[in-house]
Amino acid sequence: MLTTDKEPAIKPLFVKGPSIGARLLVLSLLCLLLIFAGQRYHWLELFESRVSVIAAPFYWVANAPARLLRWGSDSAQSRAQLIEENAQMRVETLLLRGKAQRLASLEAENVRLRELLNSSALLDDSVLVAELISVSPNPLQHQIVINKGASEGLYIGQPIIDAQGLMGQIIEVGPLHSRALLITDASHALPVQINRNGVRSIAEGTGLLHELVLRHVAASTDIRVGDILVSSGLGQRFPAGYPVAVVTEVTNDPGQPFAIVKASPSAALNRSRHVLLVFSHGSAQNRE
Repeated sequence: MLTTDKEPAIKPLFVKGPSIGARLLVLSLLCLLLIFAGQRYHWLELFESRVSVIAAPFYWVANAPARLLRWGSDSAQSRAQLIEENAQMRVETLLLRGKAQRLASLEAENVRLRELLNSSALLDDSVLVAELISVSPNPLQHQIVINKGASEGLYIGQPIIDAQGLMGQIIEVGPLHSRALLITDASHALPVQINRNGVRSIAEGTGLLHELVLRHVAASTDIRVGDILVSSGLGQRFPAGYPVAVVTEVTNDPGQPFAIVKASPSAALNRSRHVLLVFSHGSAQNRE
């Protein structure tokens, strides 16, 4: 079959060009030339700055997974650390509150002790500080137990006072502990006198911690609400002139020869933790 000149020639599938080695060599030389020119003439600085601005978003996107991973790790560590710190702070807060309460209790106890020791200045006799360690559970018996006994020289009938007034007397002495009867016990009575005018009477317990009564007080006796009752010293059992109670009620019945007189004890019978044991000048005779 014959062909004519007008028919197109067949195009080759692969066009042969410069080899890969030649291309690499040309590119390497071009790179070296650009580097030399950039260092020599600094004309590439403007181009680099513009290219860096354009490439910045690409850098940010490329670094986003690493930043996200680091943020998640830091957040998890921060949360765990905060939880641990909060738990530790709660424990420390509880400990500090407990210490603060303890300090407040010690401060109040020190105040009471100072008041107790200051009250001993009113006495000419020697005293001994004792601590209350037990209270009788029987509501009909107003008795307490203190942590001093025969080893400290305590004796039956020895008076007990606190910072405000008379509390009672020792009724039982052991080697290390002693039992005392409070002035409000129904079986207890002590001689008193009105501090304002010196009128004498007997204050008896009623079985109530907040109340004493004066028996057989004539209706014509000069006694008023608010009068202070002090120990008269008769019987040489209690120190004279020490506060016992304050008159709270005076009732005169026209048909009765005696007035009804009630008084509130001066001593903090249901609050005192520390007491004073009074050693009078005649205590040696009392022990015998």
